Amino acid sequence: MKRAFVKTAAQQRAIRLLSGPSRFVMLYGGSRSGKTFILVYAILVRALRAAGSRHAILRLHANTVRQSIRFDTLPKVVKLAFPGLGLSESKVDQLIRLPNGSELWFGGLDTEERADKILGKEFATIYFNECSELGFEAVSTALTRLAQRTALKNRAWFDCNPAGKSHWSYRLFIERRDPVSGLPLSFPDNYASMLLNPAENRENLPEGYLEETLAGLTERQRLRFQEGAWLDDLSGALWSTAMIERSRVEAAPSLERIVIGVDPAVTSGKDSDETGIVTAGRGADGHYYVLADASCRERPAGWAARVRDEYRRFRADRVVAEVNNGGDLVETVLRSQELDLPFRQVRAMRGKIARAEPVAALYEQGKVHHVGCFRELEEQMTSFTPQTGTGSPDRLDALVWAMTVLMEPASPRFIPA
Repeated sequence: MKRAFVKTAAQQRAIRLLSGPSRFVMLYGGSRSGKTFILVYAILVRALRAAGSRHAILRLHANTVRQSIRFDTLPKVVKLAFPGLGLSESKVDQLIRLPNGSELWFGGLDTEERADKILGKEFATIYFNECSELGFEAVSTALTRLAQRTALKNRAWFDCNPAGKSHWSYRLFIERRDPVSGLPLSFPDNYASMLLNPAENRENLPEGYLEETLAGLTERQRLRFQEGAWLDDLSGALWSTAMIERSRVEAAPSLERIVIGVDPAVTSGKDSDETGIVTAGRGADGHYYVLADASCRERPAGWAARVRDEYRRFRADRVVAEVNNGGDLVETVLRSQELDLPFRQVRAMRGKIARAEPVAALYEQGKVHHVGCFRELEEQMTSFTPQTGTGSPDRLDALVWAMTVLMEPASPRFIPA
């Protein structure tokens, strides 16, 4: 028998909030808690109620919002809640049309060109998916297009896995303060928020997700992705979540140099440290781009093979590895996978904090961009303080080594025609 669509108790509360008096609503909480599903459902309800209405679903990157919502969540919502609803797609404008002429637009806010294509229209609903990835300036600009005249009350909706308390979404929806001035909002009742967590969506989750997948996270990751908690930036931490989020990009420009940083693990047991493997590049614009995190917990031959694969994938200029513990053996293991590997040994002569500070300074200046999201690496970055600086943040160490070499003066890389 075909399963009928039944909202969870949390989704029913969310629907009441979304249709309530507040014009701006944020649903936040843990991973796989049903936030995106119920927001897409609510947008379809609005679109069907007002013929010819337009509704934008925006994220930092256009391809991400299309993959996660256009090709995944939206078909699931239609199949379960609106069976038989005919949708037509315009591949030129990247929009979906409903039978009554209403439109769903999907776009990214990471480049002016892409944003302008979406923001040339007016909308009755704007939904900011994963708003923790977005800067407040981009959101404010997009909200100027919440101006379509229909029978609907124009609304802006947001969702996210909570970032740090320094993020604008916390100040706006939880503290109800202007993110720029810090002053209390003039109309605080216009802003509402609701916590949804995966435990409330258990019936829609795969077996073992709560007990195995989420339970295996670090404490800070568990608080964010299971409990939906807003995290304090750790006192003395060199990086904050907001610092990383505001400079995230979808793609890197032409790169002058690409380096792979490696922080080899001393042992390879199940409880051993990981081998940090992070690839980064320097652009012609003078900015730096973190391209990949291939860190792993494997035997030497295994992590060396990963380094080789990343070297070939990105056509890197150099591999730099810390050899304090492994000595020449690190180079031997790497060359067993790639004989002509351009390799450089580095030895840690200063403390971790001293090595990391120049790199953190570039992040503060907005000169380092993560090309995508690297959850484990970013967790290590935002958890790294003088008090924790004696540990072994393997991914972070690999990043720092790669960035340190990239910061050195170098001639532009030669790319054969």
